[in-house]
Amino acid sequence: MAKVGIFFADGCEEIEGLAVVDICRRAGLEIETISIMGRDIVAGSHRIKFQTDAVFEDVDFDTLDGVILPGGMPGTLQLGDHERVNGIIREFAEQKKLVAAICAAPSVLGAAGILEGKTAVCHPGFEGELKGANVIYENVAVDENIITSRGMGTAFDFGLAIVSYFMDDEVVADVRTHMIY
Repeated sequence: MAKVGIFFADGCEEIEGLAVVDICRRAGLEIETISIMGRDIVAGSHRIKFQTDAVFEDVDFDTLDGVILPGGMPGTLQLGDHERVNGIIREFAEQKKLVAAICAAPSVLGAAGILEGKTAVCHPGFEGELKGANVIYENVAVDENIITSRGMGTAFDFGLAIVSYFMDDEVVADVRTHMIY
């Protein structure tokens, strides 16, 4: 079974991260919440505090089949400034493992140079940060192993796209039905 990790930094958009975690777990996809803050408690952009499963330094990234970056400010900036996060997303992109980002976080993928020639979406106003991408205006863009999404209101679509990447249509349909989506 596939296993993914989702990075969390102080100032992340809580819904963009936690809705994805919930959807993946409902589908039976293993997902590990990972703090990049050096502690397992993260404070979101709306001052909601939550505990992650792991701290970045303790994660064995070789066990993961993909990584996810939620947006939010200043969480996205912290993800972009984290040298080792950037190393992981580049490595995963090269290995054709899943790299997914929502809202402002696709800008981190753009800065890392992994959107060149890819179709991508982002929160309005960040289009210029998607270096080399073919920017479209759909809720979600899936281009091979890269999944991007526009923002908080598209978090369910984003989560379901991640589930769809690893699991069959029947699982996706079942999750949608049980979410009343």
